[in-house]
Amino acid sequence: MVSETFKDRTNEDFAVKGQGNTIGGIFKPILKTMIESRSLDYTISSKRPSEIYAAPENVVPMVVEQSGVGERAFDIYSRLLRERIVFLGTPVDDQVADSIVAQLLFLDAEDPEKDIQLYINSPGGSVYAGLAIYDTMQQIRPDVVTICFGLAASMGAFLLSGGTKGKRMALPSSRIMIHQPLGGAQGQAVEIEIQAKEILYIKKRLNDMLAEHTGQPFDTIAADTERDFFMSAQEAVDYGLIDKVISRSDLSDPTVPVTSLN
Repeated sequence: MVSETFKDRTNEDFAVKGQGNTIGGIFKPILKTMIESRSLDYTISSKRPSEIYAAPENVVPMVVEQSGVGERAFDIYSRLLRERIVFLGTPVDDQVADSIVAQLLFLDAEDPEKDIQLYINSPGGSVYAGLAIYDTMQQIRPDVVTICFGLAASMGAFLLSGGTKGKRMALPSSRIMIHQPLGGAQGQAVEIEIQAKEILYIKKRLNDMLAEHTGQPFDTIAADTERDFFMSAQEAVDYGLIDKVISRSDLSDPTVPVTSLN
């Protein structure tokens, strides 16, 4: 059986099957914590492993608005969507891509001239799902302002670079990382050959587009993406991957949103 999904390095590099009850006693929970921490390749925490393991699931805040006709409650992301702000704050998969593409298309239909702000804090994920978001960003009429907060790695960094030229930003402490895609295949020799050709095509395609968005020579991109290539926000500006590092201290009017720097 040949794997039909290529993912970048940040998503499920260390899949483990058949754990069951083969490991008993005290070693079982310890191994489980190690597996979970390795699957989140670029997570760095000040907490102990036991605290990470026991962490509760994220709760989406609700916002209540009052008007003459009463009160209405929105989840925070729906409220921000009204301000044309879209969040990519998870690994990229098909479900996430469908949601973001739908939001971009809605905002395009609502006002084709007003900018859309895409906030990115993502370790990457499925290349195909990321390309679906990327192509939509290029085809809709509004400019897409991309803003990195936290980490934009792999496909997250690729989407960051795909924003409208001059409107690609990062907060000062952000980290950006690029690298080549990761894939795997098994089965008959011909099937493996087909999948190998596909991932090499994807690698070249991504490098071509990164070269276009950054202004770097193709050979430089190809060399830098052979391994994980981390950058600070300012280094990403120098590399051409983004256009500016944003900070409130750079605003002439402190009352306006920091993203008005676009």
